[in-house]
Amino acid sequence: MPPIADHPLRYKLANELHARPFPSLAAPCTAVFLAIKQPVNAAGRDRSDDMAQLLRLLDRYGAMHPQPGATHYFGKIGRHQLKWEQHTEFVTYTVFSDGLSARAFDPAEFEVFPEDWLSSLTGTRVTSALIRVERGVDSEAVEFSLEKWFERESLAVSHVLDRDAIIAGDFRIDEAGHQRFAIFASLDTGQQRIGRIVQRLCEIETYKTMSMLGFTRSREMSARMGELDADLTHLMGEMTGNEPPESTLDDLLTVSTELEGCVARTSFRFGATGAYEKIVQQRIEVLREERFMGRQTFREFMMRRYDPAMRTVASTEKRLQALADRAIRAGELLRTKVDVARSAQNQKVLESMDKRADMALRLQQTVEGLSVVAISYYAVSLAGYLTYPLAKLINISKGELTALLTLPVIGCVWWMVRRIKKSMH
Repeated sequence: MPPIADHPLRYKLANELHARPFPSLAAPCTAVFLAIKQPVNAAGRDRSDDMAQLLRLLDRYGAMHPQPGATHYFGKIGRHQLKWEQHTEFVTYTVFSDGLSARAFDPAEFEVFPEDWLSSLTGTRVTSALIRVERGVDSEAVEFSLEKWFERESLAVSHVLDRDAIIAGDFRIDEAGHQRFAIFASLDTGQQRIGRIVQRLCEIETYKTMSMLGFTRSREMSARMGELDADLTHLMGEMTGNEPPESTLDDLLTVSTELEGCVARTSFRFGATGAYEKIVQQRIEVLREERFMGRQTFREFMMRRYDPAMRTVASTEKRLQALADRAIRAGELLRTKVDVARSAQNQKVLESMDKRADMALRLQQTVEGLSVVAISYYAVSLAGYLTYPLAKLINISKGELTALLTLPVIGCVWWMVRRIKKSMH
């Protein structure tokens, strides 16, 4: 029996599910994270440039290159490990190092990325973070470290994964330009679990920042949307007045065109924002947080600081779509008004045509009557000339003969005109 044929993409699709494994990290260790995004048309960027930037970094450390066309990479660079991932809009670099620096969150840790390599990047930094992983979950020791490292007002801390670890971060950018996150792992927490926690924190920070781009877009559009709303309301008011439909139609087309342009320009960003928000919420959910010493959890921080921004984006998207729908309905109403006006004009034209037809009919009847008279006059004259010799025979005058001929001749002419008219119909 011949083997069954496989779909050309079967193995590729199956391997994609296993292509980006979590790193395996032994505490204590540090992670340096960097996310790069093209400032314009990031989703449609030249992906080969992403690979070229990665190869330049690998060459600085004499590391092995990935396969051509790869969208992810994990390998050693010097005494460190590098995890590189290419996403729809951005590229991430995460460098893992064993051990801890004497100074917590030392900016020197970021020097794993050479300065000249950073300056050669064609994209811009979306976010960067320093992550410190320590052993031990003693509450007092953890609380003492958190007070030194983070801003108390915005600090979020929680036990995660059935109390196997404590995570902390204040989501603020420090003096060196980086976010800070700390992980305190219990002594029996496995390396793969630590790696998953680090990966989740990087994803939460990245997707949180990317989704906030939609919030920025919403704020930029807010004032103009208010103006367009007022313009649309004014135009709909004009439609109920006596303004010429043509001028209102021109203004309505201008507003509708701008609204459709706004919808087209923001559809990708608002759609991406919704997707990124779901990823952030899902990544926090899988951490299975428990409260640490009365502090706010990551979920509570997002609920207070992040969720309102995402609701603003969703509200702006709905408002923009509602304005576009209103413009469409206004166009339909204006079109109906124009059609009604045209129907009224057509009715007047038809009435005018009826009047003209009636006048033409009357004129025709008048002409027919005059024609009968004129033809009768000449017919009587001709008949008189033909019958004048008979006047002497019957002993009557020419005038009497003409009088006798007039009525029969007129009757004959009238009958002939009627026959001709009927034959034309």
